[in-house]
Amino acid sequence: MALKYSNKINKIRTFALSLIFIGFIVMYVGIFFKSSMWLMTIFMLLGLLCIVASTVVYFWIGMLSTKAVQVVCPSCQRYTKMLGRVDMCMYCNEPLTLDPSLEGKDFDEKYNRKQKES
Repeated sequence: MALKYSNKINKIRTFALSLIFIGFIVMYVGIFFKSSMWLMTIFMLLGLLCIVASTVVYFWIGMLSTKAVQVVCPSCQRYTKMLGRVDMCMYCNEPLTLDPSLEGKDFDEKYNRKQKES
């Protein structure tokens, strides 16, 4: 079974974008409850919270992106940002690593998890 991997920064940005759309949908559902002011207000506030959460996520990934390591992808020769020990190229999805001990190994996101040294 082939798993689809993508760049971590793009995953988080996609999540933030989906929060915006979820917020709009929740607010739109609130319009159907015009007869009940409390229910409509609750839906509008929940939608607003989703949009505010999206803003927070966008700010967080922006700050995280400034600390990311910029590397040149060996496949497409474009600059891409890496988070963690292994990541994918933002443009061509080439597996990338800065750890020499992982070179030549199959790509696996579990290499980014911190493990206890025994």
